[in-house]
Amino acid sequence: MRYRTGILAALGTLVLGLAACSSSTTTSPPATTPGVTGGARVAGGSTTAPATPPSSPDTPITAPARQTACGTGQVDVTAAVMSPGTGHRGVKLTFSLAAGATPCTLTGYPGVDTGAGGPLLHADRTPRGYMGGLPQGSDEPPTVTLESGRPGTAVVEGIAVDASGDHCPLYTDLQVTPPNSTDTRTVTVTIDSCALHVHPVTG
Repeated sequence: MRYRTGILAALGTLVLGLAACSSSTTTSPPATTPGVTGGARVAGGSTTAPATPPSSPDTPITAPARQTACGTGQVDVTAAVMSPGTGHRGVKLTFSLAAGATPCTLTGYPGVDTGAGGPLLHADRTPRGYMGGLPQGSDEPPTVTLESGRPGTAVVEGIAVDASGDHCPLYTDLQVTPPNSTDTRTVTVTIDSCALHVHPVTG
Protein backbone atom coordinates (compact mmCIF):
# COMPACT_ATOMS: atom_id res chain seq x y z
CA MET A 1 0.00 0.00 0.00
CA ARG A 2 2.81 2.38 0.89
CA TYR A 3 4.56 1.39 -2.30
CA ARG A 4 1.54 2.38 -4.44
CA THR A 5 1.19 5.65 -2.61
CA GLY A 6 4.82 6.48 -3.26
CA ILE A 7 4.47 5.79 -6.97
CA LEU A 8 1.39 8.01 -7.23
CA ALA A 9 3.18 10.80 -5.40
CA ALA A 10 6.14 10.53 -7.75
CA LEU A 11 3.87 10.63 -10.83
CA GLY A 12 2.09 13.71 -9.46
CA THR A 13 5.38 15.49 -8.93
CA LEU A 14 6.48 14.67 -12.51
CA VAL A 15 3.21 15.99 -14.00
CA LEU A 16 3.49 19.27 -12.08
CA GLY A 17 7.11 19.69 -13.23
CA LEU A 18 6.18 19.23 -16.89
CA ALA A 19 3.31 21.74 -16.57
CA ALA A 20 5.62 24.30 -15.02
CA CYS A 21 8.15 23.93 -17.83
CA SER A 22 5.42 24.26 -20.48
CA SER A 23 3.99 27.46 -18.97
CA SER A 24 7.44 29.13 -18.77
CA THR A 25 8.10 28.78 -22.56
CA THR A 26 6.86 31.86 -24.55
CA THR A 27 7.22 32.99 -28.16
CA SER A 28 9.06 36.31 -28.60
CA PRO A 29 7.83 38.71 -31.33
CA PRO A 30 10.22 39.35 -34.19
CA ALA A 31 12.75 42.05 -33.53
CA THR A 32 12.08 45.38 -35.17
CA THR A 33 14.28 48.34 -35.79
CA PRO A 34 13.01 51.43 -33.94
CA GLY A 35 11.64 54.11 -36.23
CA VAL A 36 11.41 51.83 -39.29
CA THR A 37 8.01 50.77 -40.60
CA GLY A 38 7.09 48.80 -43.65
CA GLY A 39 10.64 47.44 -43.98
CA ALA A 40 11.58 44.24 -45.75
CA ARG A 41 12.94 41.23 -43.84
CA VAL A 42 16.39 40.07 -44.85
CA ALA A 43 18.57 37.16 -43.87
CA GLY A 44 19.64 37.28 -40.22
CA GLY A 45 16.37 38.81 -39.02
CA SER A 46 17.30 42.46 -39.68
CA THR A 47 14.90 44.96 -41.21
CA THR A 48 15.73 47.34 -44.07
CA ALA A 49 13.93 50.59 -44.77
CA PRO A 50 11.95 50.71 -48.07
CA ALA A 51 13.93 52.16 -50.97
CA THR A 52 12.94 55.67 -52.03
CA PRO A 53 13.77 57.06 -55.47
CA PRO A 54 16.37 59.82 -55.40
CA SER A 55 14.88 63.25 -55.83
CA SER A 56 15.87 64.88 -59.11
CA PRO A 57 16.73 68.59 -59.04
CA ASP A 58 14.48 70.95 -60.93
CA THR A 59 15.72 71.43 -64.50
CA PRO A 60 15.93 75.14 -65.30
CA ILE A 61 14.05 76.21 -68.41
CA THR A 62 16.21 78.28 -70.70
CA ALA A 63 14.34 80.82 -72.80
CA PRO A 64 15.36 81.01 -76.44
CA ALA A 65 17.69 83.84 -77.24
CA ARG A 66 15.81 86.88 -78.47
CA GLN A 67 17.02 88.28 -81.77
CA THR A 68 17.64 92.01 -82.01
CA ALA A 69 16.85 94.31 -84.92
CA CYS A 70 19.56 94.56 -87.55
CA GLY A 71 21.87 97.52 -87.11
CA THR A 72 24.47 99.36 -89.15
CA GLY A 73 26.83 97.05 -91.00
CA GLN A 74 24.84 93.87 -90.35
CA VAL A 75 22.96 93.73 -93.66
CA ASP A 76 24.16 93.44 -97.24
CA VAL A 77 21.75 94.54 -99.99
CA THR A 78 21.66 93.28 -103.58
CA ALA A 79 19.09 93.73 -106.36
CA ALA A 80 17.95 91.89 -109.47
CA VAL A 81 15.55 92.81 -112.28
CA MET A 82 12.32 90.81 -112.29
CA SER A 83 10.65 89.60 -115.46
CA PRO A 84 8.37 92.39 -116.77
CA GLY A 85 4.67 91.90 -117.34
CA THR A 86 2.18 94.01 -119.36
CA GLY A 87 4.02 97.27 -118.78
CA HIS A 88 4.88 96.52 -115.12
CA ARG A 89 8.48 96.59 -113.98
CA GLY A 90 9.95 95.05 -110.85
CA VAL A 91 13.16 94.77 -108.85
CA LYS A 92 13.76 92.12 -106.22
CA LEU A 93 15.81 93.36 -103.26
CA THR A 94 17.70 90.79 -101.21
CA PHE A 95 18.78 91.50 -97.64
CA SER A 96 21.52 89.13 -96.47
CA LEU A 97 23.38 88.83 -93.19
CA ALA A 98 26.80 90.44 -93.58
CA ALA A 99 29.88 88.31 -93.06
CA GLY A 100 30.71 87.98 -89.38
CA ALA A 101 27.42 89.52 -88.23
CA THR A 102 25.18 87.82 -85.69
CA PRO A 103 21.61 86.88 -86.70
CA CYS A 104 19.20 89.81 -86.52
CA THR A 105 15.68 90.74 -87.59
CA LEU A 106 14.03 92.98 -90.15
CA THR A 107 10.42 94.12 -89.87
CA GLY A 108 8.56 96.39 -92.24
CA TYR A 109 9.29 98.37 -95.37
CA PRO A 110 12.71 99.30 -96.73
CA GLY A 111 13.29 102.84 -97.88
CA VAL A 112 13.84 103.13 -101.64
CA ASP A 113 14.80 106.20 -103.69
CA THR A 114 15.89 106.43 -107.30
CA GLY A 115 19.44 107.31 -108.29
CA ALA A 116 20.81 108.16 -111.72
CA GLY A 117 18.55 108.28 -114.77
CA GLY A 118 15.78 110.72 -114.04
CA PRO A 119 14.04 112.89 -111.44
CA LEU A 120 14.19 111.76 -107.83
CA LEU A 121 11.42 109.30 -106.90
CA HIS A 122 10.56 108.07 -103.42
CA ALA A 123 8.92 104.65 -103.39
CA ASP A 124 5.47 104.57 -101.82
CA ARG A 125 4.93 101.84 -99.23
CA THR A 126 2.17 99.39 -100.15
CA PRO A 127 1.57 95.87 -98.83
CA ARG A 128 1.27 94.28 -102.28
CA GLY A 129 1.14 94.96 -106.00
CA TYR A 130 1.17 93.39 -109.43
CA MET A 131 4.71 92.05 -109.04
CA GLY A 132 4.50 90.70 -105.49
CA GLY A 133 4.20 91.62 -101.82
CA LEU A 134 2.16 90.27 -98.93
CA PRO A 135 -0.62 87.74 -99.57
CA GLN A 136 -4.18 89.01 -99.77
CA GLY A 137 -5.80 89.53 -96.37
CA SER A 138 -2.49 90.04 -94.57
CA ASP A 139 -1.27 93.62 -94.31
CA GLU A 140 0.93 93.17 -91.23
CA PRO A 141 4.61 92.96 -92.19
CA PRO A 142 6.28 89.85 -90.78
CA THR A 143 9.44 89.80 -88.71
CA VAL A 144 12.18 88.12 -90.72
CA THR A 145 15.29 86.72 -89.05
CA LEU A 146 18.40 87.03 -91.17
CA GLU A 147 20.81 84.14 -90.74
CA SER A 148 23.69 82.79 -92.78
CA GLY A 149 22.14 81.41 -95.97
CA ARG A 150 18.65 82.70 -95.05
CA PRO A 151 18.05 86.19 -96.47
CA GLY A 152 14.96 88.35 -96.64
CA THR A 153 13.50 89.86 -99.81
CA ALA A 154 11.33 92.78 -100.83
CA VAL A 155 9.82 93.87 -104.15
CA VAL A 156 10.01 97.32 -105.76
CA GLU A 157 7.72 97.90 -108.70
CA GLY A 158 6.40 100.49 -111.12
CA ILE A 159 4.87 101.01 -114.57
CA ALA A 160 6.99 101.75 -117.63
CA VAL A 161 4.62 104.30 -119.25
CA ASP A 162 2.81 107.33 -117.90
CA ALA A 163 -0.87 108.24 -118.21
CA SER A 164 -0.22 109.75 -121.66
CA GLY A 165 1.42 106.57 -122.89
CA ASP A 166 4.92 108.04 -122.88
CA HIS A 167 7.87 105.95 -121.75
CA CYS A 168 9.18 106.65 -118.27
CA PRO A 169 12.84 107.33 -117.39
CA LEU A 170 15.22 104.40 -117.07
CA TYR A 171 16.99 104.44 -113.72
CA THR A 172 20.30 102.61 -113.34
CA ASP A 173 20.58 102.44 -109.56
CA LEU A 174 18.52 102.66 -106.38
CA GLN A 175 19.23 103.93 -102.89
CA VAL A 176 18.03 101.23 -100.48
CA THR A 177 17.75 101.47 -96.70
CA PRO A 178 16.80 98.34 -94.67
CA PRO A 179 13.72 98.72 -92.42
CA ASN A 180 14.22 100.73 -89.21
CA SER A 181 17.74 101.66 -90.24
CA THR A 182 19.77 104.57 -91.59
CA ASP A 183 22.32 102.32 -93.30
CA THR A 184 21.60 103.30 -96.92
CA ARG A 185 23.20 101.29 -99.72
CA THR A 186 23.46 102.04 -103.44
CA VAL A 187 22.53 99.03 -105.58
CA THR A 188 23.13 98.87 -109.31
CA VAL A 189 19.94 97.78 -111.08
CA THR A 190 17.73 99.11 -113.87
CA ILE A 191 14.06 99.97 -113.73
CA ASP A 192 12.05 102.23 -116.04
CA SER A 193 9.15 103.78 -114.22
CA CYS A 194 7.44 107.09 -113.48
CA ALA A 195 6.51 106.06 -109.92
CA LEU A 196 7.73 103.38 -107.54
CA HIS A 197 6.09 101.21 -104.88
CA VAL A 198 7.90 99.05 -102.32
CA HIS A 199 6.48 96.11 -100.38
CA PRO A 200 7.53 94.72 -96.96
CA VAL A 201 10.46 92.43 -96.36
CA THR A 202 9.44 88.77 -96.33
CA GLY A 203 11.32 85.54 -95.71
